[in-house]
Amino acid sequence: MNTFINLCVADVTRSRAFFSALGFTFNDHFSGEDTAGMQINDSCFAMLMHRDKFQGFTPRAIADATQTTEVLTALQLDSRDAVDAMVEAAVAAGGSVFRAPEDHGFMYGRSFCDPDGHVWEPFWYDASTIPEEHR
Repeated sequence: MNTFINLCVADVTRSRAFFSALGFTFNDHFSGEDTAGMQINDSCFAMLMHRDKFQGFTPRAIADATQTTEVLTALQLDSRDAVDAMVEAAVAAGGSVFRAPEDHGFMYGRSFCDPDGHVWEPFWYDASTIPEEHR
C-alpha cells in the first residue's frame, strides 16, 4: 500500500527547493507549475500543491499551518545523527524549529516547520530497547 499526502503550499518553487535541500527527490511526471510530486520513500509520497490547486480538492477552508496544526508528519530515520542533520538542513533552508528535542533514550525526535508552517517530526528509535510500558 502506498501513502499519498497532499499539502497546500504558497510557492511550489520555494517548497521544492526547501525539500530538495533536505534530500528529498521529485518525480517530474507528477510535477508542474502548481504541483511538485515529492518522494518520501518507496511507498510514501507528498504532493505539494499551490493553494489554488489544493482548494479544488476540498470544499472546506484551507488551514493556515502557520497558525494551527493540521497534521504532524513523523519520519523515521536511521540514527540520531540523521535526525539532527535533517533538522539542521531544514533550518538552513528556511524552516524553523517547532519544539525542543525529545530524548527518551530508546527514542529521539525533533520537529521543524517547513516554510508553509507544516510540522515535520524526524525521529529515531531502537526497538530492541523499548521499555515494556511503551510496547
